[in-house]
Amino acid sequence: MAFTRWSRRRSRRALRRGLNRFEVRLRSNCPGIGFTARIRATVITEPPYPGTDEEIVVSVRTTLRQAAADVSETCDPTDLDTARDVCRQHLGRLRFLPTDPPVEFQAKLTLDLSPADRAAMEALLAAQRRQTVTDVLRRQKTEALAAELADPAAVMVRWMEQEGTDWTKPPNADTVTEIAEAFGRYHTDRERTIEHEALEVLRDFLSSFPDPAQKRMLYTLLAAGMHGAQRPQHAAKAEALLNGSTPHAPESSS
Repeated sequence: MAFTRWSRRRSRRALRRGLNRFEVRLRSNCPGIGFTARIRATVITEPPYPGTDEEIVVSVRTTLRQAAADVSETCDPTDLDTARDVCRQHLGRLRFLPTDPPVEFQAKLTLDLSPADRAAMEALLAAQRRQTVTDVLRRQKTEALAAELADPAAVMVRWMEQEGTDWTKPPNADTVTEIAEAFGRYHTDRERTIEHEALEVLRDFLSSFPDPAQKRMLYTLLAAGMHGAQRPQHAAKAEALLNGSTPHAPESSS
């Protein structure tokens, strides 16, 4: 039977009714929190179609639901505006049903959060903020304690603060130094500069010469190098180490 003008109009109306506005719940990148989407599709191809009107409506809806789900899973519900832009752009593309001949269509999408999902998102954000505060405070406490215990005197103070401390049996000086050195090697990422690394290398180098005569020779060479580099104040400090005294800044020559 020939496809009349009336039957064409009836098909177009049937597709408009079926695709005018249908809802779908979409997953987000936060488990348990999803989006509520309303989709309106428009079939561009004119009838007759390679199938009944109902078959075309179901196929278009199925295609658009899957397309929306594919992109929504990458979206953050806490950034609803971005999620809307991404989903709208993705669903706004021209699409075809794999029929013979193909049926061309496109869609518009409205994205939102249901009251329940919005409440869940707010509860999640509140929990994340509390956890962040807890983590930051714990990290600060750890870094402060590590910095404190890099000083042998602080290690001794901690030992003295313990209950039942036996003052007749203080910890071995070598043990205290080893503890302080272990904590001294701890640095946060923002403290790990080239200067710190160079200081560690120099410290290890000087420690590899335990003999006092060797140390005296090294400090003499260090002071000479500082003089050669036109750094008299640093040289004075290095020379003071030879005598175990506090360095004094050299007087400027008139």
